[in-house]
Amino acid sequence: MPADLWRFAQDYYQRPGVEAACLQLQGQGADVCLLICAAWLGRRGVACSTARVAQLRRLAQPWQQEVVGVLRQVRQDWRDAARHDKQLAELRERVKQLEQEAERLQLQRLESLGEAWPCAVAADSLAWLEQVLPTACRTDRAALVQLRDAAIQP
Repeated sequence: MPADLWRFAQDYYQRPGVEAACLQLQGQGADVCLLICAAWLGRRGVACSTARVAQLRRLAQPWQQEVVGVLRQVRQDWRDAARHDKQLAELRERVKQLEQEAERLQLQRLESLGEAWPCAVAADSLAWLEQVLPTACRTDRAALVQLRDAAIQP
């Protein structure tokens, strides 16, 4: 798998079951960029700690709420109307591209924070994934296992 987080994310998201698991957890309040970063950190063998998870959340939460989430909400709000309005559909597609660019920038920021952390333990993506999820999402074991399994595959 690629070493940098953006290319890891592109590869990881294409793996069987990852997109569905991410979207399912996102619907329950999870930040998909944090999930992907967690899988990346776990795969690299970075030790998971409460302090590191808190740093990731402090960095990700404002961007996710104020930028990515706002763009996503606009795109979703326009879904039905865009089916019958070609111009709105084109504009909605541009909003989707902005949303994806905002996610790429969020991943870049997360990588900048986590890349300096030493890779000194055995890979443990599940610990990372569990810790970055909101508490309400942690009961969705099937989605977590799907994401963990995809992260450990070569």
